[in-house]
Amino acid sequence: MATYDYRCPNDGDVEARFPLGEAPPTLPCPACGGAAGRVWSAPRLTRTPRALRTALDRAAASAETPQVVTRVPGRRPATPRASAHPAHSRLPRL
Repeated sequence: MATYDYRCPNDGDVEARFPLGEAPPTLPCPACGGAAGRVWSAPRLTRTPRALRTALDRAAASAETPQVVTRVPGRRPATPRASAHPAHSRLPRL
């Protein structure tokens, strides 16, 4: 089943589903009953959310040429912090 677009001059766009190759050239408008003519449009290419499309593109690119990383992205290397407790200053140093 394919989804076809029809346009009623009074009520706007209407979608209908028919088997491939069996869509009529006109369709009765469900709102007013007038003739809605079939319009040609691009396939539903823009229905994928942008974030999902970006993730899919990254996954496809990494399958061919994966990036080599030396640490987890977004994390900084650990830096030693000085303790604020006064007793720690008397501990032996290594």
